[in-house]
Amino acid sequence: MNSSTSEKPSRFSLLVVDDDRVVLMLLKEIFSSQPYDVMTCETGRKALRMLASHKFDAALVDLGLPDTDGITLLKKIRMLHPETAVIILTGIGGVKEAVEAVQAGAVDFVQKPFTPNQLLERIANIAECAATEEERRSLESEASPRFDFAPLVGRSVPMLRLKDLIARVGPTDATVLIEGETGTGKELVAKAIHHHSQRAGEVFVPVDCAAIGQTVIESELFGHVKGAFTGAHKSSEGLIRSAEGGSLFMDEIGELALNLQSKLLRTIQERQVRPIGSSCSYQVDVRIIAATNRDLSEEAALGRFRDDLLYRLNVVNMHVPPLRERRDDIPLLADYFLERFKTARSPVKSISKDALDLLAREEWRGNVRELENVIRRAVALGRHAEIRSVDLDLTGAGSDANDGNHREQVMGDTYSDYERAAIENALEKTMYNRRKAAKLLQIGEATLYRKLRKFDISAVD
Repeated sequence: MNSSTSEKPSRFSLLVVDDDRVVLMLLKEIFSSQPYDVMTCETGRKALRMLASHKFDAALVDLGLPDTDGITLLKKIRMLHPETAVIILTGIGGVKEAVEAVQAGAVDFVQKPFTPNQLLERIANIAECAATEEERRSLESEASPRFDFAPLVGRSVPMLRLKDLIARVGPTDATVLIEGETGTGKELVAKAIHHHSQRAGEVFVPVDCAAIGQTVIESELFGHVKGAFTGAHKSSEGLIRSAEGGSLFMDEIGELALNLQSKLLRTIQERQVRPIGSSCSYQVDVRIIAATNRDLSEEAALGRFRDDLLYRLNVVNMHVPPLRERRDDIPLLADYFLERFKTARSPVKSISKDALDLLAREEWRGNVRELENVIRRAVALGRHAEIRSVDLDLTGAGSDANDGNHREQVMGDTYSDYERAAIENALEKTMYNRRKAAKLLQIGEATLYRKLRKFDISAVD
């Protein structure tokens, strides 16, 4: 048995099995600069003895060995260590057998003669996957006992990292800035932070800074006294004071005007709120959680966002990954949304494999929210027990169209059909109670009322 250990020991281990000593010497040279533990041998029998006492992350196995063939050894490796990734080495004329080996469980095959870069790239990909899986297992074992917010679905490494950070930061009172693309679930992350905090039993107040007009947002946030301005017929404490003892989630914080950024900064620093028209300030105990889909550092450099406010908000930074960076979570999310939207009267009970495969291939520029809408529509309009790929309306998803064209597609008849179906589904689940349906759809009652009139749908107050 010949063996070689790299100069930079690493967790990733590699077994090379080839009866050609020249090839083994070449492979040792190729991997000498890599952070791998490498062991080599010339026969299948020796390889099996090594496999009995060692667990390897990957194995390079020659198709033609003196005492066995590579496919037989592959099958034995798969029986002993199913998680070991096997690459078959084959000479000229052995491609047919190599393809057979891939069908038997090999992850790939490399034809001799090969270039060092060709082999290094393939092993590096396997090493990266192995490191990712090891990190996933480690994070899952560490984060799972501490994280218990079921609506935040995901077991991919990016999501486990996020959950671990939430579980660690939640119990503190640190201000958090959540960054991520539209539709990634930033408000859900904010709710998870609140859920894991000492304020979990208190109120969670969300405010969308982009949805409130600039003329009224100051009053909405900081409150006002009676007579402070035209139409101020009574005093209002404002959203910040309404979150007393709990958490205030400020979504799209980058949309806040500079003068209000200054006022918010003073509130955070002094823990006081002064309503419009008042000479008095009120002490507040509120945890601020902010979110944005913008690069606030860039906005600050352009003079559109205050540096000092950014420092105050960005005590802890959390990045919510886009769906394309956590594709492993798509089946989990699809099942979660299916269970959430289906009703006792709905024929839809499950999602087929071909439908899940189709979902996994999409680009999801609208992220989790877009996937949620697709499943919601499929459930609302479904006529069969299983959602099939033909039942999925992926108009615009994964398209090469530009953003403007994508918006036109989303806002067309297909979107209206989805909107009506989603509203009818929510009404059915809430026994046609408008207030409860609005809460289920996560929209305001006034918004729901306008949509009911638009679609000529009846509901009770």
